[in-house]
Amino acid sequence: MTIDEILHKDQLNKEEIKLLLSAEGEDLKKLFDRALQVKLERLDNYVHLRGLIEYSNICSKYCLYCGVRCKNLKVERYQLSDEEVLECAKLAHELGYGSVALQSGERSDKAFVDKITHLVKEIKKIDNGSLGITLSLGEQTEDTYRRWFEAGAHRYLLRIEASNEELYYKIHPHDARHDFQQRLACIDSLLKVGYQTGTGVMVGLPFQTLDDLADDLLFFKEKDVAMVGMGPFIPHPDTPLWQYREQIPTAKKRMELTLKMIAILRLMMPEINMVAATANQTVDPQGREKAILAGANVIMPNLTPNEFRENYLIYPDKACVKDKPDECHSCLDIRLAAIGHKVLYNAWGDSVAFTKGNPNYSKH
Repeated sequence: MTIDEILHKDQLNKEEIKLLLSAEGEDLKKLFDRALQVKLERLDNYVHLRGLIEYSNICSKYCLYCGVRCKNLKVERYQLSDEEVLECAKLAHELGYGSVALQSGERSDKAFVDKITHLVKEIKKIDNGSLGITLSLGEQTEDTYRRWFEAGAHRYLLRIEASNEELYYKIHPHDARHDFQQRLACIDSLLKVGYQTGTGVMVGLPFQTLDDLADDLLFFKEKDVAMVGMGPFIPHPDTPLWQYREQIPTAKKRMELTLKMIAILRLMMPEINMVAATANQTVDPQGREKAILAGANVIMPNLTPNEFRENYLIYPDKACVKDKPDECHSCLDIRLAAIGHKVLYNAWGDSVAFTKGNPNYSKH
């Protein structure tokens, strides 16, 4: 079967995915062109924004790749006040972002759960609930997920990071705090509760193979998720995985692999939301634009107060850490226009795949 035939198939098998992941030269251009064509046909040229609020870097886990792991004593820990969170949310509304994403280190204690419930309810009061709310707060009980959903959150991102259990335990400690089956169960709970559920992986990890990446894409398809976030792995010097930095592909190769993953998934799941992650721009100044042209349709501008951003570095040298929100706002318009795209302002930007599959879905 030729590359052209594969690119126009409705369903891709693992061998076909691996072939696309290995594409080079003219075949690679065909892959990116086809992914963009599919996106434009199914979703138009709009990009949805999620104003990112990095609520806290306090974390109970010690994932082997993460700069805010609880065992990293070099990090100054913080938690935004209620007022700071709500100011960020109001700014998102004023800038016309339409949605916010509340992200934090993983905690599940009662005080944290209660606080998030309160903040979600308060954000929903802004302009009569006009802001959409995405949460990315790690593993929780199904009851907690339901509580936050009923408070007003409607999207949740929980990255699997690696769908291969063996690889998962090479990048996470194998203990009670880092349980692969629990991670899977949480994704199932989110789907059950009714969230537009998102997940994702890092691309270019040490020990990761093309088989792993192909299986990741098939995992997203099997779970029928509504949104996916993928970005290149960037090693952090204050983490255990730093010792394997010589075993990972070059930054250029990790970026290319990430773009291939985005493009292939756009062919496999044409109407889901996909994030052009900040990690892309960290390894390539044009990284977010390249991700948009490969099939992504969501960007998450950072609204976290600048004085806290340098303490929320999951990976080093993160792009846009010093940017001011109003500067980022105008910059995005210009950069997206240059590649034939535009921001859809004042809209939640729900996943078309999700809303089509849930005809009774309504904003709550």
